[in-house]
Amino acid sequence: MECRVLSIQSHVVRGYVGNKSASFPLQVLGFEVDSINSVQFSNHTGYAHWKGQVLTADELHVLYEGIKLNNVNHYDYVLTGYTRDTSFLEMVVDIVQELKRANPNLVYVCDPVLGDHGSMYVPENLHPVYKNKVVPVADIITPNQFEAELLTGKNISTEKDAIEVMDLLHKMGPDTVVITSSDLPSRLGDRFLVSVGSQRIVKPDGTRTTQRIRIEVPKVDAVFVGTGDLFAAMLLAWTHHYPTDLKMACEKTFSVMHHVIQRTISYMAGPGRRPNPAQLELRMVQSKADIEDPDWVGSDD
Repeated sequence: MECRVLSIQSHVVRGYVGNKSASFPLQVLGFEVDSINSVQFSNHTGYAHWKGQVLTADELHVLYEGIKLNNVNHYDYVLTGYTRDTSFLEMVVDIVQELKRANPNLVYVCDPVLGDHGSMYVPENLHPVYKNKVVPVADIITPNQFEAELLTGKNISTEKDAIEVMDLLHKMGPDTVVITSSDLPSRLGDRFLVSVGSQRIVKPDGTRTTQRIRIEVPKVDAVFVGTGDLFAAMLLAWTHHYPTDLKMACEKTFSVMHHVIQRTISYMAGPGRRPNPAQLELRMVQSKADIEDPDWVGSDD
């Protein structure tokens, strides 16, 4: 059975970010991916220079209308990531709502990109749009700790806080919440990163249950661009394969992340030499086998 994803994200000619980070891994795992490029840049903005174009909300609407006129607007998933424009984001919500009316089983996977480490790196007027319009129509969201706190207005200092924040996010709409990175202390020491997740499930008898998970994965002493986009895409894929087993879906997702990052590091400059942006580009093609069948690398509860 064909499974089709509409991915509305950025595009770069060189490197891996946005749709470039999401499309290949999803295709490797058997998904058909239709991409709308919210921007088309020569490369990501971490380089010294970049050139390109930004898609407007009206242009997004025109592209979607073209799909609709040909009656090929049936999707199983919508995937979105970074954007800087409120009108564009609101148009995405309109499209998602229309697609859900056509297919009530459609799953919207949203990475609510707002910021990290206590500061926003998108305009502040995006915050209420995500909180009041985007998150309520999302089914799966992948915020980091800062974004989860921002969306709920509650700080996370303990695992109990994290569970309360995830419950608040559930009440806003999404049945699946994964806080991809947190400042919670790892039981395995400071070289591990803690991620927590929560999934509301309707049992065959109609009763509801909530599955909680905690995963600890090895930290990496480097910053890579495009990893959040890869994470959201892989969580989409593995929750599709394990719809009621968030633990397994997250283990597979984090394992893909680990293997892609480790392979990227192996291609970088030698010890003591600072890698340039081109060397930090994710080695996606070289990681094809790990994307298809990732070995688990972390610890979980």
